[in-house]
This record gives sequence, C-alpha cells and structure tokens, in this order.
Amino acid sequence: MTERMRSWSLKGRDRDLSLIEVSRPAVQPHTVLVRVEAVSLNYRDKAIVDSGMGLTLPYPIVPGSDMAGTVVAVGREVSEFREGDRVVSTFWGGWQEGSGERFNGPDGPSLGGMLPGVLSEYLGLPETWLTHAPQSLSAAEASTLPCAALTAWTALMLHGGLQAGETVLVQGTGGVALFGLQFARMAGAQAIVLTRGADKARRATELGASHVIDREQTPDWGAAVRELTGGRGAEHVLEVAGGNLDQSLEALAQGGHVAVVGLLADLSVHAFIPRMIARRARIQAVGVGHRRAQQDMIRAIDANGIRPVIDGRYAFTALPEAFAHVDRGPFGKVVIELGQG
Repeated sequence: MTERMRSWSLKGRDRDLSLIEVSRPAVQPHTVLVRVEAVSLNYRDKAIVDSGMGLTLPYPIVPGSDMAGTVVAVGREVSEFREGDRVVSTFWGGWQEGSGERFNGPDGPSLGGMLPGVLSEYLGLPETWLTHAPQSLSAAEASTLPCAALTAWTALMLHGGLQAGETVLVQGTGGVALFGLQFARMAGAQAIVLTRGADKARRATELGASHVIDREQTPDWGAAVRELTGGRGAEHVLEVAGGNLDQSLEALAQGGHVAVVGLLADLSVHAFIPRMIARRARIQAVGVGHRRAQQDMIRAIDANGIRPVIDGRYAFTALPEAFAHVDRGPFGKVVIELGQG
C-alpha cells in the first residue's frame, strides 16, 4: 500500500479547493485506518466551503463529514472492528449517547468543520467515531446516513416518538426530508411533503408521500395541511428551512412536535406565540445525533429495506461539479465515489 494519498484541501472561503497529495495516516493504538469509498455532501458542507459557516476554521482543512469505506488496518487496542469490515463515520467525533453537552453548537468537534473532514482516500479515526455499515446498502448509499439520515431519525424516532397512524409534514426534498418521509412510512405513519415543481412532487409520491403540496401554488400551506388531515393537523413537522415556524405551527396538531433541523431560508424563526400556546406545541432543536442512535437506525434500515435516494454520483476529482449539483437543490443526496477517479 502506498504511503501517499490524495486529499481535498479547503484553503479559505469561496470554495478555495485544491486536490493535493499528502501522507497516508499512520495507525495508532486506538485508531482504525479506513479506505474511503464514498462521501455524501450536505448543505452544511456547502456552507463550510462557501463561507466557513461563521466559524473561525483552522485553514487549510479537509472538508466533508459523511463517508463510508472499508477497514484496512486496526490499532492494537481496537476491539470493535477488524480488517475488511465496512464502516460509516459518525458526524460528532466521540458523542456516544446521552445529552452530549460538549457536542452542542457549530464549533463542536464535528468532522469537516473544526476537525479534519473525510474527503481523503484514507482516514485514520478512533474506533468510537465509526459504526458498522448497513449490510443491505452499497458504500454510496451508506455514506448518506451520518448527517441527513440520523438527523431525521433523531427528530422523529428519538425525540418525536413517532407512532403508526400519525402524520409527518416534511419540508422539501433534500436528504433530511426524504429520510423523514421514509422513516415515517416505515413506522406506519403518513407523510405530507412540501416542495416545488411537478417533477419533485411526482418523485415524492413514488417514494410513498400520502400528499404533496406545491409551496409556490399554495403559499398558505399550513392551512392546507390541516385541510388534508381533516382539521387535525400533523403530529410531527420537520422544519428544515428556518423562518417557517409560524406556518409550521398552523399545520401542527394539538400537542404536536416541531423538529427544527435546518436554516436553508432564514437564520431566524418567526412565530405567533398565541398559536404556539393554542397548539401546545413541542419545539425541539435537533443537532444530528449520537453514535448509539446511529447504530439503532442502521439496524432499522437493514430490517426494513430502506434505500437512500441518490440524485447524483461524481468522481473524486469532480468535487466542484458535485457542489454545483448541491447548489441546484438535489432530490435526495449527492455522492462522491472514490472508485471513479
């Protein structure tokens, strides 16, 4: 095995990206050396390479937070993994379970932010920063799980306590939203999808959405959700855009749960407090999730045959083109496959 590898380096804001050659990580007693096979891109990764997401980053850095690969070597103190195991990263480096106080906030120890990211041919990570990959998924599919899928799982299953027969309102058709749709269907719940355009509406319906609302044609979509549910409202809302909280509350059932998971449109939220009180709303901010939740989610994915939606696949050398696809707003996930170049 060569001692050198290729890695993407972010030298500063405005996508100052370069593909460079560096030394391959050495195996330490508690680390696992992984050959990276696929990396999925998140909106958070786009924000990091564009603006630094408001953080004082230690440039140059390696971007990217979500990867899947194969173990090629393990340190002498590693007990959970062995050579040949298929693995995926965890978003927060070291958050095993519980409240995770030191993992809260954008400057916490997350891969591809304050910590080096995953857009390299090889990674050396502590074994507690990895989980086994689903047996039923390819590397490209498995790479989509650590941020987008786990955010939806934490919001709906861990915090929301999603039950069969309930209704989930999913905002958009990005990675978190579509995993939310799939987890809702897995739990026996209905999913209403809020999106734009006939093509995305059709694809969301094919994926199992009970109803689709075009937000451009129906600006008062909160009232539309109540109408579709016979006046009851949705028990769960995946609030991914930011700034939509008042509409989300209009759509919410009594005692319902709003999971605030994103800020695509606005860094602030706007809500009419009497409506919040009238709905007896439970509002929960979600910051991805911990390793134990990821392990639970992966078992559920294997047991229920859930397959992530990948909208675009790119070679390792085509990272700028992959980010351009993220800019356009994919239906699902955009993935870098390292076997392609």
